[in-house]
Amino acid sequence: MRLTPLAASLPATVPFVGPEAQERALRRPFVARIGANESVFGPSPKAIAAMAAAASEVWMYADPELHDLKAALAAHHGVRPQNITVGEGIDGILGNLVRLLVGPGTPVVTSAGAYPTFNYHVAGFGGVLQTVPYRRDQEDPEALLLATRKAGAPLVYLANPDNPMGTWHSGRAISEMIGRLPGGAVLCLDEAYADFAPDDAIPPLDPAEPRVIRMRTFSKAHGMAGARIGYAIGHPELIAAFDRVRNHFGMNRMSVAGAIAALGDHAWLGHVREEVAAAKARIAEIAAANGLRTLLSATNFVAVDCGGDGRFATAVLDGLVRRGVFVRKPGVAPLDRCIRVSAGRPPDLDAFAAALPEALADANKSHS
Repeated sequence: MRLTPLAASLPATVPFVGPEAQERALRRPFVARIGANESVFGPSPKAIAAMAAAASEVWMYADPELHDLKAALAAHHGVRPQNITVGEGIDGILGNLVRLLVGPGTPVVTSAGAYPTFNYHVAGFGGVLQTVPYRRDQEDPEALLLATRKAGAPLVYLANPDNPMGTWHSGRAISEMIGRLPGGAVLCLDEAYADFAPDDAIPPLDPAEPRVIRMRTFSKAHGMAGARIGYAIGHPELIAAFDRVRNHFGMNRMSVAGAIAALGDHAWLGHVREEVAAAKARIAEIAAANGLRTLLSATNFVAVDCGGDGRFATAVLDGLVRRGVFVRKPGVAPLDRCIRVSAGRPPDLDAFAAALPEALADANKSHS
């Protein structure tokens, strides 16, 4: 096998170990799947009906221009279809963005501990990551700006609201960061959790601004993670460049139909937001009952501070997994003192509430 030197230099790994792989290792299913920030509340019934109706048409490829979905998204956001590209979830669009802007040796700036799939793509195209630390459990726009200028980086990544901590910056702070970016640099603003955020956390859309591209998804609030539908909003020149590298037949015809239907179901989105708010409040109550602190969250998950270091939090996570509760945690200190628990249904959170004190007891024994 004759891999390229770049491919041969990379580890054979994935950014996340899936819950299915963990279930195979455990030889039993999870009782509660509340680790991947999926929406256990599911997609809109209208989206399900639209996907079912499109099932008989899967013998056809999806429209490679994705005209109808882009038109619906453009109308929803008050922009033009030329400002929108669609891809296989935000992950797929991140890969194409990196491919467009990053080559071997290109510096790229992100935060240490931020969404790892972005880093995975940068490594895959030979870029060189420059990382800055979080500040008070938030990504640090000032540090990211300084690093971008110092490295001469053409691309910088920031998620708002943030994953894995759930924290957020005001839209004004993000707009100020964009305005101070050096010429030629692009901010990849990951807004996967925008549907859960306070209104003042999301800056106004300005599709004429060439220094930012904004990522959105149907995987979170719309409950369609398995459908793999993401999109980006940006300057028409950058958006047009995606046609140079994207997989024009990579989208699923049923998923596209479901996304269009989901976009118009405002009542279902409101219902999901209410369910998520109630679940986050319950997670905070469970944590407090066990002497733990939670971070305020503008997402569909809660970061729970386990009160120790990363090793202790890993022991807690392992104890939960052994008891059938799938959760995840940040991988970089000091964020790794936390576990991350997705919003769940009452039975999911009942399982978490039952397993957490036992997992904490095991962790305390192993670290005493």
